[in-house]
Amino acid sequence: MDALELGTLYESLERSVAKHGDRPAYAVPPMVGRAYHPDGAEFTWTQTLVATQQQIRRYREAGYGPGQRVAILFQQRPEFIFHFYALNALGCSVVPINPDYLHDEMVYQLEHSESCLALAIDERIDEVRSAAAALAQPIPVARFEGHGPLPLATSAAEDFRPAGTTEAALLYTSGTTGRPKGCILSNVYFHSFGLSYVSRGGLLALREGQERLYNPLPLHHANCLAIALPAMLLSGGCLIFPDRFHASTFWHEVIACRVTALQLQGVIPSILLKLPEVPEERQHQVRFALCWGMEPVYHQPFEDRTGIPVVESWTMTEIGRLMTNHVEPRQIHTRSVGRPSEGLEARVVNAQDEDMPAGETGELVVRHSAEAPRKGFFTAYLKNPDATAEAWRGGWFHTGDMASRDENGIFYYVDRQKNIIRRSGENIAATEVEECLTAHPQVKQVVVMAVRDELREEEVMACVIPQSQDDAGEALAHELFEWCWARLAYFKAPGWVLFVDKLPTTSSQKLKRVGMFPQGTDPCAQPGVVDLRSLKKKSASQTSA
Repeated sequence: MDALELGTLYESLERSVAKHGDRPAYAVPPMVGRAYHPDGAEFTWTQTLVATQQQIRRYREAGYGPGQRVAILFQQRPEFIFHFYALNALGCSVVPINPDYLHDEMVYQLEHSESCLALAIDERIDEVRSAAAALAQPIPVARFEGHGPLPLATSAAEDFRPAGTTEAALLYTSGTTGRPKGCILSNVYFHSFGLSYVSRGGLLALREGQERLYNPLPLHHANCLAIALPAMLLSGGCLIFPDRFHASTFWHEVIACRVTALQLQGVIPSILLKLPEVPEERQHQVRFALCWGMEPVYHQPFEDRTGIPVVESWTMTEIGRLMTNHVEPRQIHTRSVGRPSEGLEARVVNAQDEDMPAGETGELVVRHSAEAPRKGFFTAYLKNPDATAEAWRGGWFHTGDMASRDENGIFYYVDRQKNIIRRSGENIAATEVEECLTAHPQVKQVVVMAVRDELREEEVMACVIPQSQDDAGEALAHELFEWCWARLAYFKAPGWVLFVDKLPTTSSQKLKRVGMFPQGTDPCAQPGVVDLRSLKKKSASQTSA
């Protein structure tokens, strides 16, 4: 099956309806007090098509069509899917608005994307109207919950028939330096992600028309929208998504929704393991969990406690397919992400794009093939040809992720290139130090980051949420230092420790290093910070890693 031959996502919807009709396609679990579907909701494939066709008529009657973009702030409302398929049928692209965005961020996204219409849920519509009014050329804003006529399109649609190469969505990557980049994503891209998932086999074998995939991550990110949604679309399964991850109700929802598969970020299993054991952890029907970035120290304990095999994976918004460790032996005590599968070639290279020897760390670069390197990948960064060309230099997509591979061709994730701490000539992966610290029984969560150092260029800083705030202080800081000192090369131990009561996360449950402190703030000058640098002296028993 070729992604290009599948055409549009709407055409795949029609095929799924023909095969699966009255089977469930989308669901949200109940949640008392939620603004939408507090008793939960479930939609069959046929109901999804009927609701989609109603939205098609609304958009078409208002003059929307090929080549246009519509921005939507929907905050996990399942009805977004009807809009998504409807706009896809018309050749329009969807621009999901991150509900965490504030005024200036919305203005940038609406302006940069050249959206011609914005929809917003009622409780946020005034904010979106304010952002839309601030544009050089203001655009109309409509209620997401509305069912009447939409504002008329102020510009003419293009004249072409939607196809596989047509843009389906514009997703914005989180910007760490400068503004976020808009990733142009075609129907081929979405189908490639879905096919990559559906064709996995092994522990990830999807049963057609039977799976109920629970994904607590936001629909405005690739994890749910570009991976989970097309996988269920192509296999006839049901995608289940709450408003967000809730640790206290997680297992209850998994059981109540008859979940058979999970799709998670690595921080979620670690949070669940920190909670008291409950009977529901063994009363589920879950066959596997597909996960990104799980700390190896938690992998075996989570599987032993829940009976759920966790398949570690690697991908990016731009990639359009998965790399997974879904075949035994999975090496779960490492950061193995398996071997590249069909439709993905991978290398580990140095700064000159030369191959690194097995076991050495370098940047992970990927492509589809030498003949068609970009097949199934994102189309381009919108209005940024220089960034697109730089990412694709030499015919390989440069991921910015550090990795290694062994002699058997298995790849191991190390860290984001930007998360590498450079101390006195040594490269330190923040995730490695985080993994060590999270294994300490008195650590609930931790973020490790680089801070400037006048002698060593950079130093390691750990921001820690302790299991009990009563334990926060110099004694625990020294204990954590000794814990790392005994398990890591001396230069990797934290030179600074700061105890905090919360850590910032993205809407997709990733812990954020960037933005931990306001711009211009010295992290090392924060109240309560513990300076441990004087303890980092290499001894005869310490050897560099």
